[in-house]
Amino acid sequence: MDRRDFLKTATTAVGVATTEQLFTPLSRADKTPETEGMIYRPLGRTSERVSAIGLGGYHIGKSSISEDDAIQLVRQAIDRGITFMDNCWDYNDGVSEVRMGKALQGGYRNKVFLMTKIDGRTKQSAAQQIDESLQRQQTDHVDVMQFHEVIRLEDPDRIFAEGGAMEAMLEAKKAGKVRYIGFTGHKDPYVHLRMLDHARQHQFHFDTVQMPLNVMDAHFRSFTHEVLPVLTREGIAPLGMKCFGDHFILDSKTITPIEGLHYCLSLPIAVQITGIDNQQVLDQALEAVRTFHPLSTTEVARLLERTKSVAGEGRFELYKTNSYFDGTAHKPEVLG
Repeated sequence: MDRRDFLKTATTAVGVATTEQLFTPLSRADKTPETEGMIYRPLGRTSERVSAIGLGGYHIGKSSISEDDAIQLVRQAIDRGITFMDNCWDYNDGVSEVRMGKALQGGYRNKVFLMTKIDGRTKQSAAQQIDESLQRQQTDHVDVMQFHEVIRLEDPDRIFAEGGAMEAMLEAKKAGKVRYIGFTGHKDPYVHLRMLDHARQHQFHFDTVQMPLNVMDAHFRSFTHEVLPVLTREGIAPLGMKCFGDHFILDSKTITPIEGLHYCLSLPIAVQITGIDNQQVLDQALEAVRTFHPLSTTEVARLLERTKSVAGEGRFELYKTNSYFDGTAHKPEVLG
């Protein structure tokens, strides 16, 4: 089966019009000043509810922010209603996980839904990275562990192979180190669909899948159109990322940050993860939630029309078109 036929059989048309029925903000009576109107959504088929905004782990480990400021920012985000914490074993050579671990001391660990990712494709490398992540974050388990950067056609084969990373992940879940299992990727929806197809062949159901979702994605190699409907149909929690494509989508001058976040929150997703590395960006994310209403089909159409002329060929989605954002391409040894 070639790529075109595979995509036709694996996907269905996405219906943004149903968004208002799928996800609506909490009633005013359920909102408190402490959570600033945060929206909480179901995580796929699980019994969990998580904040519609997730705090991106990469940014808290950057050298441009001090450890003390990063810890303060994470705790403030939690105090203001954000419960979903994103991270990865390779972010900033482990600094992001170390800082997250410190931030979650003093009772904060019990207030969050903690997610991290591993790069290993072999059982041995994956098992080692799982244990290192737990140690860095000073916890005996994470709520979701995801296979990171599933961006190559062979990644699903390696993960599900005998002696592959899935064996380590399942053993970690059995041991209580991992509660739910997912995967991430940002390169091409076809790779995501191959990963989901491999899961079906092995009678495995992913709990979460993370992918780029933004106003540009709808026009080029679209995860929105090709993967999101599959996840919705199969009860897998969609985790959005790259709302701003780093900063490039905002550089296009076609949308504002609030418009970009409102678009993502209007999709049938569980969480939109966004990088937060300073007070202004945290306030912006919370303002987007506070002022959110599900966009109508007319509002969505206007945003997509506004971005259509500049979205072709992935001009502002560089993570799809080159290897600059592929951490595992720069350090292939982490794959094992």
